[in-house]
Amino acid sequence: MNRLADWLSELDCELISGTTDIPVEDVVYDSRKAGENTVFVCMSGSKTDSHDFIKEVYDKGCRAFVVEKELSELSLPRDGEGKLPEDLTLITTGNGRRALALLSAARFGYPTKKLRTIGVTGTKGKTTTSFMIKSILEHCGKKTGLIGTNGCYIAGEHFETRNTTPESYELNRYFAMMVERGCEYMVMECSSQGFKMHRTDGIKFDCGVFLNISPDHIGPLEHADFDEYLSCKMKLFSQCDKGIINIDDEHSGEIREAYPGLITYSIRDKADFYAENIHYVSGKDFMGAEFSVGGLTEDEVRLSIPGEFNISNALAAISVCSLLELPKKGINEALESIHVSGRMETVYKSDKFQVIVDYAHNEVSMESLLDTLRSYSPKRLVVVFGCGGNRSKDRRTGMGAAAAKSADLSVFTSDNSRFEKPEDIIRDIEEAYLAAGGREGSYVKIPDRREAIEYAMTHSEQGDIIAVIGKGHEDYQEVNGERTHFLDREVISETAEKYSL
Repeated sequence: MNRLADWLSELDCELISGTTDIPVEDVVYDSRKAGENTVFVCMSGSKTDSHDFIKEVYDKGCRAFVVEKELSELSLPRDGEGKLPEDLTLITTGNGRRALALLSAARFGYPTKKLRTIGVTGTKGKTTTSFMIKSILEHCGKKTGLIGTNGCYIAGEHFETRNTTPESYELNRYFAMMVERGCEYMVMECSSQGFKMHRTDGIKFDCGVFLNISPDHIGPLEHADFDEYLSCKMKLFSQCDKGIINIDDEHSGEIREAYPGLITYSIRDKADFYAENIHYVSGKDFMGAEFSVGGLTEDEVRLSIPGEFNISNALAAISVCSLLELPKKGINEALESIHVSGRMETVYKSDKFQVIVDYAHNEVSMESLLDTLRSYSPKRLVVVFGCGGNRSKDRRTGMGAAAAKSADLSVFTSDNSRFEKPEDIIRDIEEAYLAAGGREGSYVKIPDRREAIEYAMTHSEQGDIIAVIGKGHEDYQEVNGERTHFLDREVISETAEKYSL
């Protein structure tokens, strides 16, 4: 059995009472899971303060506590004379969330030190780039685990996750599973919230890649402002041996000032890795792009996902895998056959029209998506979308404006309305759409998402491209706190069959 003293070796902390020479089996931060031989990590959250449960947890047999508050602020178990129990081990530290991350890493035997690790951050493109890297590694014979928005993938098994970057305990549990199942590499999407909440603390990435950044995730429950958002994203470079940055992004200059020596890539200018001779290709069985790579490596690439931003994502993946000295053959084979669920995914294609599903859920990603599809010269570009409830209304404004600018026909519908009325969200989108120059008659409002998809498909015209966006891989709709099964891909297939399209 482990000793608590061993688990504390990398944590900046102070022993207040008791001893660290005690047996431990697990780290917990949920009072319901506490018991004998556990370490209870206390954190002050926006809704719950786990310091309030110390007495309850002590009564369950837990004897080791890590706290981030002063002793005078704590309600602790005491004997009849007001003294702390002799068997109570109390440890203070500056940040409970960081403590949880470092203790979790220790509890699972520091699994990331046994893996080659790659971190990917950015406002858009994290999932696609991560899957590209994973695919390349696997084409090169490297067993690889992945954690991100679409869940966790380990040795062919998929695990659902609630967040792009799960809590640090869950991360380390998954990392340990990867090691146990023989993975050599780990690829991880690193969210700004993951950095802000110290979920990635203790991880040293072999490679870290910064794709792009634009205003997003700013609000009362996320980031206070763009500066904080950028600062959190930049933390990746303090946790990696080799940092890679997209110099096409307008904020790359200030990031490079803060972190000199970053490796660069670009689809517009010369860089350490750059793309040129870009051609968009569309045929009966292939929709994507071809381009050349120059700089630290030279190659000719055929990419099976359409769009300029996916060329940029592919170049990021090529940069990472080239630095890892992976063979070009594996890189080329992977990118020519890559498929990412809910990311620029061609779900239906006929001689008349085709339907694309994508996760684009903010103005920047939506504009990029629509501009990409426009480059394939559709007769009409149709977009079906909504916006999530109880989130920043800036998304509604931005996506409404993007639709007015770039779509020929817009179908406003529901996304995850949560505790808002879908009609109220649609009204906000409509107002932004009209304010941005959208025309009456060039949009329809259909709150039911299934009906909205059916409308777009059954009213299609020859040569249309229909983009159903916002949910991508998600297989649920969340309404009034309840989730029900809903997958855009399934509804599209069912509609095609129902109406014999």
